[in-house]
Amino acid sequence: MYLITKSQVKAIVGDINISEDFFPALNQEVEHIIKKALERAKQNGRRTLMARDI
Repeated sequence: MYLITKSQVKAIVGDINISEDFFPALNQEVEHIIKKALERAKQNGRRTLMARDI
């Protein structure tokens, strides 16, 4: 399962080609960002992710 859809990415990049290995790498990066934000929120005693956690 991808956290960001291919159609959303294609809408941003326009007519540029995207290789199939881009999507798993992007998904992994997004997952890493979310996990980092989650840790920061927990360290600050919150159960809500906020923009400042990114």
